[in-house]
Amino acid sequence: MRTYDFSPLYRSAIGFDRLAQMFDNALRADTQPSYPPYNIELVSENNYRIIMAVAGFDRSELEIETEHDTLKIVGRKRKDDAKRTFLHHGIAARDFEQRFQLADHVKVVSARIDNGLLNIDLVREIPEAMKPRKIEIGGNDKVQLIDEKAA
Repeated sequence: MRTYDFSPLYRSAIGFDRLAQMFDNALRADTQPSYPPYNIELVSENNYRIIMAVAGFDRSELEIETEHDTLKIVGRKRKDDAKRTFLHHGIAARDFEQRFQLADHVKVVSARIDNGLLNIDLVREIPEAMKPRKIEIGGNDKVQLIDEKAA
């Protein structure tokens, strides 16, 4: 496996340390969890959806939490006291913890279970102060800001 050194980014770029850490963490991760399977869908320009197969899990056994820029989904299966004998046991209903790194200004807006699929809707809400603005060039050495909605 090839190893990349991101230390030059830490020395010469200010404010990009989080990006370099994300690359570094992604390369250091030995294995990515493959259970439960999931899709990440781009619904529209600023809307996303994570669809995770959680068949066999009840709503009470799932927990969704966001902290800073991380979305954490945890499934903890309740212990079944009934003695069962399986002839074939192919449905995996084991505990899991899945984490997703969220970009700046991405927020979870809703979550629902539909036909054994957990749907988590996310939206990127860019603050007004960070949206592009047009600047009109005046003739009297004045700079005037124009709101993009008015343009």
